[in-house]
Amino acid sequence: MSSEPVGRQVVVVGAGIVGASVAYHAAWAGAAVTLVDAGRPGAGVTADSFAWVGASGVRTGPAAGIRATATDEYRRVQAELPGLPVRWSGSLIWRAEGDAPEAGPGQEIVDAGTVMTLEPNLRQPPEWAVWAPGDGAVDSVGVTERLVEGARAHGARVRLDSPVTAVRRDAAGRVAGVETAAGPLSGTTVVLAAGVATAALGVSVGVRVPVEPSPCPLFRLRAPAGLVRTVVNTEDFDLRQVAADRLMAAADSPERTLAAVRSTFRGAEGVELLSTRIGARPMPVDGEPIVGPVADVPGLYVAVMHAAVTLAPAMGRLVARELVDGTVEPSLSGCRLDRF
Repeated sequence: MSSEPVGRQVVVVGAGIVGASVAYHAAWAGAAVTLVDAGRPGAGVTADSFAWVGASGVRTGPAAGIRATATDEYRRVQAELPGLPVRWSGSLIWRAEGDAPEAGPGQEIVDAGTVMTLEPNLRQPPEWAVWAPGDGAVDSVGVTERLVEGARAHGARVRLDSPVTAVRRDAAGRVAGVETAAGPLSGTTVVLAAGVATAALGVSVGVRVPVEPSPCPLFRLRAPAGLVRTVVNTEDFDLRQVAADRLMAAADSPERTLAAVRSTFRGAEGVELLSTRIGARPMPVDGEPIVGPVADVPGLYVAVMHAAVTLAPAMGRLVARELVDGTVEPSLSGCRLDRF
């Protein structure tokens, strides 16, 4: 008879979208889960994401196969958690110059006439664009909160406003839980899903997790209702409508972004900047996710990545399978910490 998987008592550190997804999927799979965070669900870098969800166009890299499932995984979670705030608008990508672009998986090349049907407020449609009809965007904090609710519904304990200061180990060197500002929490497995803070927590048990903050400016704009219909990606900005009179843009400069939006769309003359936020995305040094058990510290598991909002539903399911079922997921083989 096989022994009970060591992942049955799981402490997940970080209630951003990745940690919330791991907690939800692990609790659903039957683990005793404690989710702990220094703040509120999604209040860290998750809140600073442009939150474009796309399976399209990704061809290379160890996580390419997982990225290709991103929209399907979101639709699965949307079915499991009714009310998940996802908007399936499709995405349009174009550049000012050059030949017709190449379409990747889930994409098709469309001409100027089709672009105008998709984005009727454009002043001058591009000759060609890449259309990904299955893409969408999410309210990243709303999705995180819904995942936490789902975890709770499956029995997870949630400890918010409880900063984790270190990973605890027993006399044999195995993980025994975490230290928090409010006292220790026990667990046989600890998942570090704390974004940039994962590196410091790794240091507490002598583990180097090569992840660094990568600044990500986000601008919120006041704009006429219906100005932008899809997720638009150009050399000037990533842009999408987030509410009736609100746009969100990911770009370098607020002034250049405002000028570009006004020159790109008819009726955008009155668009104005409401706020600027600079997020600190957790960026692994090679750009690829770091996901998996840490060989030197039995019971420790890391889950940190860029494109966290896109990957969270898929990664949560895969990580839960490894933690609870004791399986080794082949799709995660290129994402392990020992590649460094």
